[in-house]
Amino acid sequence: MRAVVQRVSRASVSVGGEVAGAIERGFLVLLGVAISDTREDARTLAAKIAGLRVFEDDQGKMNLALADVGGGMLVVSQFTLLGDCRKGRRPSFDQAARPELARELYEAFVADVRGLGITTATGRFQEQMLVDLTNDGPVTLLLDSRKEC
Repeated sequence: MRAVVQRVSRASVSVGGEVAGAIERGFLVLLGVAISDTREDARTLAAKIAGLRVFEDDQGKMNLALADVGGGMLVVSQFTLLGDCRKGRRPSFDQAARPELARELYEAFVADVRGLGITTATGRFQEQMLVDLTNDGPVTLLLDSRKEC
């Protein structure tokens, strides 16, 4: 699984002009599922992201995790994170999971995050979505479960 994690002061995702999910302070997570991903990848990545200490403490150092600041997580499925642009100008998505597996592991990831006590909102799987956010910092991290995050 690959994830782009952005620390945000607010984020929302809309489908057909209707807000599907929104958070205030927290993380916007764009999540891509690969054909080789497993339930364990979802579990590991959810715990890793929830535990990231990238929020400032009283001294201005990034020492606090999402739960420490009462933050939420907006998770948006994004198969294009598995795009391979090494050859030509059109990305290959051969390594992206088929929709059935991708949905299963996306939903497992969301369930794992919720199981950690994090308020979680989502987009809509396999829908055209508009994502709106205010990146805080900016702080943006790339994680990959195959690279031990």
